[in-house]
Amino acid sequence: MSEDTETQEAALGGGAADAGGWGDAPAEGALGTERILNQEEIDSLLGFDLSDDEANERGGVRAIINSALVSYERLPMLEIVFDRLVRLMTTSLRNFTSDNVEVSLDNISSVRFGDYLNSIPLPAILSVFRAEELDNYGLLTVDSNLIYSIVDVLLGGRRGTAAMRIEGRPYTTIERVLVQRMVEVVLADARAAFEPLTPVSFVLDRLETNPRFAAIARSANAAILVKLRIDMEDRGGRIELLLPYGTLEPIRKMLLQQFMGEKFGRDNIWEGHLATELWSTQLEVRAVLDELPMSLKQVLNFKVGETIMLNANPDSRIELRAGSIPLTQGRMGRRNQNIAIRVEAPLDKGARQAIQEMK
Repeated sequence: MSEDTETQEAALGGGAADAGGWGDAPAEGALGTERILNQEEIDSLLGFDLSDDEANERGGVRAIINSALVSYERLPMLEIVFDRLVRLMTTSLRNFTSDNVEVSLDNISSVRFGDYLNSIPLPAILSVFRAEELDNYGLLTVDSNLIYSIVDVLLGGRRGTAAMRIEGRPYTTIERVLVQRMVEVVLADARAAFEPLTPVSFVLDRLETNPRFAAIARSANAAILVKLRIDMEDRGGRIELLLPYGTLEPIRKMLLQQFMGEKFGRDNIWEGHLATELWSTQLEVRAVLDELPMSLKQVLNFKVGETIMLNANPDSRIELRAGSIPLTQGRMGRRNQNIAIRVEAPLDKGARQAIQEMK
């Protein structure tokens, strides 16, 4: 019995030794393996966590992708312009529909033009308009709810009844004409909203129902998107105004102002001092007797004592210049021991304009 017991203990001891040998191998392998990210860490890295879209737009790969977009916060005057647009639209649409209309500004954001076209919920009417003074285009999108609501209001529909929406049916000529009239009212208000900043005329170019035919910029171009909500008691819908950054580029300096009429780097007091000092500034005036066209070779061959014949005579009119700007004309003569010029013409109009610009 004792021999069997010792044999079993030896067998158990060997098994324990083997188990210890196998147990050390995974410990060494675990040190060499990389940790696998879970789903939350992957979403945080890529910036696609749906729980907080606004926060994730500023971090992760999405921040790198959207880094080329233009932030409307860099153009603070846009908020003032669109706030003025909301107030103007509230009044004009009330007159247009003879109904109680409330217009509110949902948000202002920066998007890529191609992404916006792909996100438009159809059916909708896309109005392409031209900014005449800016020599570029913009886009005004009217969603289906607002289209049917406007048609219902303008044609005398009952209050409290939801607009009938028929899927797959194209818009009729009457619906397009009524929406066109509303779009023209909105564009007139947009012109009035930009008027204190700069005169811009928005002219309706065409109406489209297919986003593919409303391409006014390249897909990767940045644009400013303004979403407006229009409520007519129990009816209403959305208007989205999209302005490519290329359209706003000519007035970018004006949009950078913090408030209307701001002047960067200008001080009226110092402007007055500068204008006062300019009147006492010494100005070098030259009397040009004549001008001769000569080649560079002849000029390089000039020698000391060489005489250049001019076409001027005692009766020739002499031009007075300040630098390269012609001032006036006169005749050359002599007063005592000095050569003098008698002015015989008023100050040139171009010289007057140059002096005004200097002031």
